[in-house]
Amino acid sequence: MVKRLFTLAFVLAAVTTSAFAQPAFKGGEPAFVTFLKNNIIYPEYSSKNCISGIIDVSFRLDKNGRVVDAKVQRGMGIDLDDEALRIVKLTSGKWTVPADYNENTRLVQPVRFSPDQTNCGILPNSNDIQAAINNYQVRQELENAVTNYYINKYQGKADTTKEATIINLKKQLGFDDELINDLLQQASKKQKQGDKEGACTDWTFIRNIGSNKADSFISKYCNH
Repeated sequence: MVKRLFTLAFVLAAVTTSAFAQPAFKGGEPAFVTFLKNNIIYPEYSSKNCISGIIDVSFRLDKNGRVVDAKVQRGMGIDLDDEALRIVKLTSGKWTVPADYNENTRLVQPVRFSPDQTNCGILPNSNDIQAAINNYQVRQELENAVTNYYINKYQGKADTTKEATIINLKKQLGFDDELINDLLQQASKKQKQGDKEGACTDWTFIRNIGSNKADSFISKYCNH
C-alpha cells in the first residue's frame, strides 16, 4: 500500500481514500513548514548551479512515528536526492500515528528545492539543468577516484606513484581548504540537528579527500 503526501511551499496534506485516520506531523502543517525551513541544507553543487526540483522520498512509519526504510523513489541523480532523503529521515519520531495504522503502508513525501534567486539571477532552463546533472555524474566518478585512493592509502594499499594525479584531480574538483571549511560548518549544522549520520558522512568525506581536519570529530562521534 502506498499513500502520497504532497507539499506545496512546504505545506503537508495527506491524500487518501481510506476511512482510517492517517499519520500527522506533530504540531500540524505549520510545524512541518517550520521544520523543513529550519533544517534543509541546500546541497553545494545544486546551490552553485541554481538547480531546483522536487524529490520524492518513500518511507514507512512505525507505531512510535519513527521513519523506517526511507529511500528516494523519484530523484534527479544529484545531491538534492541525498538531502531529501536526509531531511525525511530527520522527521523520525515527529509523527503521530493512529492506533489502527497499518505500519506496512509506504508514504511518499515530495521535498521541494528552490535555489536563492538573489544569488542565481536568471534561473537555468531545462537544458542547462540537464547539462549540470550530467556534469555532476561525471564529477562523481572523479570524486570516487580521489576517495578510493585515500581509503586505500590509509590501509597501506594505494599505488603512491599516482598521488600526483590525485592531487591534480583534487585541484580540478575544488577540494581545497575553502571547501573543507564549508563541509565542517555543514557537518556542525547537521550534528546540532541531531543528525549524527549526516555529520559523520561529511567528516568522513573530508578525511577521504586527504585532509585530517575532521579526524578529531570522527574519533569523538563516529567510531562507536
